Amino acid sequence: MCALRPSIATRAGVCLIMADIEPLKPTNTGWLVADVVADTFAFGWARTETDPALLALLSDPQWQPYVVFPGQYAAPERVVEVVQSPGAAGKRPLFILFDATWAEARKMFRRSPYLDRLPVLSLQPQQITQYKLRNSGRDDHFCTSEVAAMCMNLAGEHVAEQTLEAYLTVFTHHYLRAKNQQPVVWDGAAHQRLREVAGLLAA
Repeated sequence: MCALRPSIATRAGVCLIMADIEPLKPTNTGWLVADVVADTFAFGWARTETDPALLALLSDPQWQPYVVFPGQYAAPERVVEVVQSPGAAGKRPLFILFDATWAEARKMFRRSPYLDRLPVLSLQPQQITQYKLRNSGRDDHFCTSEVAAMCMNLAGEHVAEQTLEAYLTVFTHHYLRAKNQQPVVWDGAAHQRLREVAGLLAA
């Protein structure tokens, strides 16, 4: 996978707030986001303390942070469904994603008071999840890289969106082939799509 890493410079950024053991799970997709989106920041989450670097990032005037979470869990006045255009301020969108299980993410959302002043971006996906490495039992629960791809779409970062989608498919292929002790199909549809997206980037 290392040789396939497709890093893209984007105007939008991603801030991953990670549950304690999430980065250690082999099925984690937050690292795919960090590979693709050049301005990705990652912080561990703790109930009793907050990384000062995270607070500094959220206060950085170049960014307009959005907490990406279902709107029904936030006060209505905080909820938005679109990313604001840059306008005179020229702020860059920063998408805050909880890299965690759904149960962990709900707890993190409720118990992170430093996020309470920020708008909540409530996604309205038109598709069901394609993530096959864990099963939450619901088609409307998406993995971290799928959520990041939807955010990139809202920000107009369509090459990044398509790259995240293709990269996740390749990662899934590698993971399942290794798990089943089968060789990777390097000339298959998954890798071909990633090469096509890389061609868009080169163009």
